[in-house]
Amino acid sequence: MKNTIFILLLFLSSKIIAQVPSQSELEQMTSDNWQSGVKLLNEIVAMPNDAVYPEQIEVNILWCERQFGERAWNSERLDTGGIPLLLAQKNQPGATQTVLFYFHIDGQAVDRSKWHQKDPYVPELKVQNDKGAWEIIPMAKLLDEYDPDWRIFARSTSDDKGPFAMFLTGWDALSKKGISPNYNVKVILDFEEEQGSPRLPDAVKQYKDKLSADLMLIMDGPRHTSNLPTLSYGARGISEMTLTTYGPKVPQHSGHYGNYAPNPGFLLAQLLASMKDENGRVTIPGFYDGINLSSEEKAILEAVPDDEAAIKKRLGLGRTDQVGQSYQESIQYPSLNIRGMQSAWVGPEARTIVPATAMAELDMRLVPESDPERLFALIQDHIKKQGFHIISDEPTDEERMMYPKLLRMNYTISYQAFRTPMNSEAGAWLRKAMVRAFGEEPIQIRISGGSIPISPFVDALGIPAVTIPTVNADNNQHSPNENIRLGNYREGITTILSVLTQPLQ
Repeated sequence: MKNTIFILLLFLSSKIIAQVPSQSELEQMTSDNWQSGVKLLNEIVAMPNDAVYPEQIEVNILWCERQFGERAWNSERLDTGGIPLLLAQKNQPGATQTVLFYFHIDGQAVDRSKWHQKDPYVPELKVQNDKGAWEIIPMAKLLDEYDPDWRIFARSTSDDKGPFAMFLTGWDALSKKGISPNYNVKVILDFEEEQGSPRLPDAVKQYKDKLSADLMLIMDGPRHTSNLPTLSYGARGISEMTLTTYGPKVPQHSGHYGNYAPNPGFLLAQLLASMKDENGRVTIPGFYDGINLSSEEKAILEAVPDDEAAIKKRLGLGRTDQVGQSYQESIQYPSLNIRGMQSAWVGPEARTIVPATAMAELDMRLVPESDPERLFALIQDHIKKQGFHIISDEPTDEERMMYPKLLRMNYTISYQAFRTPMNSEAGAWLRKAMVRAFGEEPIQIRISGGSIPISPFVDALGIPAVTIPTVNADNNQHSPNENIRLGNYREGITTILSVLTQPLQ
């Protein structure tokens, strides 16, 4: 009897140990599932996924539902009044805690003329030649060869279908070994992230019981520029603003009415120029209020191994804005950015006119300390002090005659920023997983510059959230020729394996 008990205990002990694979075991599981992982990636990026076209997204939702079903997960669509969210869940026997993973499956629009391949939705394997150009090589090479610096080019390879394919591959690898997390797993898929996730905040409130979890992990965004394993503890929020200035009711001949009819392009340029100084700092009083970095926080920022000379060289910058003393410090503040301007015509269609309107679209990246409504109020006050009368619709004839300087202002707030303390239990747990996977501490980012719609989850569910970026920083996300480096895809699978096998207390 004693021998039986001893053997049973030994079996249970060995099973527990097997649930926490070593670095070499994680790498072996990744290698064993590499071919199926590449197949999954190529399959998922082959589906167009621009959320402007709901029929494209429906194909993607059906594919995701099928993938979860084949893995015996429960999944359901969460109605949002538009494109739904997809929630999938896999409970573990005896588990008392739940981790919620976030991915988005939609992608940015494509301009096919700017892609160096026939179709952005047909993945191509490429190698960089001696001149720095990327040449197509047969995808079949991956059946027998592997080079970590080869890349697969297609829309959403990095943002964000690649990380979801990593997750599915990692789950399959564990299932083959009979290994499972010691916590319940939920996955929420967002299909409108690139459109600002307009319905997400209300949906999270509506379905917060279904979404309840103890921790949220976001699989989105690039690693640090060094391409070393990275954890990011927050992300800036985002809001948008459109400003339109007015000249004559219709464009006028610039010979007849130049020097007489005010040009809305100059009006808008002068207004925009008044918002920043020559060093790139917003001049609107109070814009940066509330951000006071302590010596400890500055030490955290300084610990990030940025090569600022290399960053400036890569971006072709001879100078930088002086909002912060470094790149990391600069993204701790809210930003004010002109993302596009328009007035009349240019190039072959240019004509000698005084335009009727000029328009600028701006975005503001938000940090936890900045209330966007307060920032918009400050901007409105600044605009009024420049002599403008603010309207929200097209001006009437009466308004045109009554107010010398008219400006239409419209704005939206997509979502707020979030930030989880780096010394939190969630951070400690993830660092253990990363060290086990890669043998070294990950780079830790206090808050990333980009925006992801996570604050609705943090606020509604009352849980911490941490981002696990996996893709290469030079992946051209949102741009033509988006790609993922094979070494990053492979290490991303290993990262997933380490997180899913890290015991959650």
